[in-house]
Amino acid sequence: MEKKYYLNDVVVMRKNHACGFNEWTITRVGVDIKIKCNNCGREVMMDRLEFEKKLKKVISNEKK
Repeated sequence: MEKKYYLNDVVVMRKNHACGFNEWTITRVGVDIKIKCNNCGREVMMDRLEFEKKLKKVISNEKK
């Protein structure tokens, strides 16, 4: 079963970003997922499979 991710969800990734922060906000959802660092504003786009491997947990959901 495919997990649902929504715009503006806050997620925690397994590894810290280079700025030392690991909380990200989802800014695009589709086949690819785009996330934005909540500390420095850097945006990263990755495919859904890579995102799910690197994801640790979802902190807040836009739609519950």
